[in-house]
Amino acid sequence: MPLQPPGPGNDRNEPGGEPAVPDEVWERFVEECASGRSAPEEPSARARMVTARLRQQDEEAARRGPLRNRLRGRRPEPRRPEGWRTGPAWQETEGGRRGSGGLGRVGMGVGAVAAALALLYALNPPLVRSWMPGGDDGAAPAPLPAETARPAEAPEAEALPDRPTVEEPFAGSPARRWADGADAIELPRAEAAGGVPAAAIEAALERTKRFLVAANLDPDVLRGAEPTEALDLMDPLMGDFVTDARTSLEKPGEENDPTALFTRFDRDEVGLAGEVVKVRGRMELTKGQKGVPRIHADYTFVYPFVRAGGGDEVARTIVRRTLDVDVLHGPEWKYTEGKLWIYSTDVYIANGGCGEHDGFVHPQFTEDLHAGPVPSGPEKDPYDRSESIEDLGEDGECGVVSRT
Repeated sequence: MPLQPPGPGNDRNEPGGEPAVPDEVWERFVEECASGRSAPEEPSARARMVTARLRQQDEEAARRGPLRNRLRGRRPEPRRPEGWRTGPAWQETEGGRRGSGGLGRVGMGVGAVAAALALLYALNPPLVRSWMPGGDDGAAPAPLPAETARPAEAPEAEALPDRPTVEEPFAGSPARRWADGADAIELPRAEAAGGVPAAAIEAALERTKRFLVAANLDPDVLRGAEPTEALDLMDPLMGDFVTDARTSLEKPGEENDPTALFTRFDRDEVGLAGEVVKVRGRMELTKGQKGVPRIHADYTFVYPFVRAGGGDEVARTIVRRTLDVDVLHGPEWKYTEGKLWIYSTDVYIANGGCGEHDGFVHPQFTEDLHAGPVPSGPEKDPYDRSESIEDLGEDGECGVVSRT
């Protein structure tokens, strides 16, 4: 209701009567309401009469009250006339007494608070989560400890599954607690094995990490540039393996797809939402053929994408890769010092596009879901690292994923 100045028909005490408050008091009241300060408490003549009568009743009740109240200096709480500053709403908010009708009012208050919280959560999820037990203050949660062995089960779903945004591209994803980029690729302790000294194994571990970073995290490579460093790390004596990798970049196709080794996207189609790629996995030393030390790397990379033309929707692509590197040493082997001898690789890509073999991953956004091939096969969780990569799907299969 708009505030109106006192005047004929507008007096707050008697319709059509004379104003009970002087003009300067009313003007000050309007000014203070507009500025947020407290308005003056100017009771009406009727309110003053009721107050005086109640005060007289209180004093009489005090004289007749129990002796223990008088001895302790306690007096009955004074009753106040209901008015614009002293009604039931004031008593509730100021901790006043609640009678038999108080429960109904409290129930309505709780419902209003719940509705307000629901609206606020829709507008600012991190803020509301920060008020909950175990919630955070909107900052990224502490990352998980490094993975040292195959997990026993898939990561649990987020308690509050949010839609990813440009500001929080990993919202609702287990990757939210994964480490960022190259920092997630931790090297195991190098020890001599199979006649290979620890120093040679340590150097091979470091080259393996460099290859993983160059092939899957280098910003230029992600945007479609040639993975020069990764190619240079490959031992040229591997022959067809290196030749096929280079050919796949020049002439990509179904039989020669560079995404089998390198993660690249079409910069004219999509871009990264931020600069962070989440990574989780492990690197360990195993034993290959003839006792040769073998490095086994198994990592999952989560890429959040937005459309190159703009927009708020974020689509995540999950790429899991395994890489086995043999550490050759000694005159009985033909190899190039300082290079990687790749024994095998494997890849599983979730939401990377089905039926496209142009050398790029193609994340699908909501409006793209009805345009591409219909996925088939059993549903798989791309975040489930308890399964081997071979169990996630057949090579080239357009499978069904439970989440991205």
